[in-house]
Amino acid sequence: MLGGGGVRGAVQVGMLQALLGAGIVPDLVVGTSIGAINGAALASDPTPAVVDRLVEAWASPAAAAIYGDSWPKQLARLAKSRTHLNDPAPLRALLVDMLGEDPQFEDLRIPLAVTAASIERAAERWFDHGPLVPAILASSSVPGVLPPTKIGDEHFVDGGMVNSIPLGEAIRRGATRVYVLQVGRIEETLEAPEKPSEVARVSFEIARRHRFSREMDAVPEGVSVHVLPSGGPAKGDEKLGSYRRMDATKARIEAAFTATTAYLDQQ
Repeated sequence: MLGGGGVRGAVQVGMLQALLGAGIVPDLVVGTSIGAINGAALASDPTPAVVDRLVEAWASPAAAAIYGDSWPKQLARLAKSRTHLNDPAPLRALLVDMLGEDPQFEDLRIPLAVTAASIERAAERWFDHGPLVPAILASSSVPGVLPPTKIGDEHFVDGGMVNSIPLGEAIRRGATRVYVLQVGRIEETLEAPEKPSEVARVSFEIARRHRFSREMDAVPEGVSVHVLPSGGPAKGDEKLGSYRRMDATKARIEAAFTATTAYLDQQ
């Protein structure tokens, strides 16, 4: 189960390297946002080779271009669109390069389910069949950063808005042993805010985390849950513009691999 978290989702590559290296191969992949992107790659190739593919994808010009426009360009796009800062074309190009021109869920080697938030219904929707790229785009359409993705008569935004760490969905789909590839935020303690910027950050984190906490408390008997360690935050993660930082990708992958390997060795 791969959660959301933007550029911090690079830690999931290190976690997958540790899991696959230990011979742990999934029967089901559930993902949200960046977890939907990484999860789709895993579901298409559930072998250690996918780690190299993901490392290459994360280091590619297409990945850097997703949030890579200058602030003036982003503000100009926002002024024109009135809804978003960035062009979704680089993300679509990255997905096509990674998954193929018109991949279907049914083409994947491992069953995959990804979630997005429907604007019209104000509810989560799970995608597990049909065209893959539009569903991944929908799950990754960060509000304000990328435009909503239209599928059929509905518009969708980032799945993290409704289910950032979808443990309950993995269990609902029959999982009895779940490995949670989270991006590290739930490892960080929250404290009462003391300034305006902290009010927004703490409030957002409560909104992101509360459902996972409830679902952890409700794990049924006979189901084991392994919350994998991220290896800790990168310097600067607390800053407002950290969602654009790709320079810490390699360090995130290495830290998560080391921490997850140590965790698995203790099991």
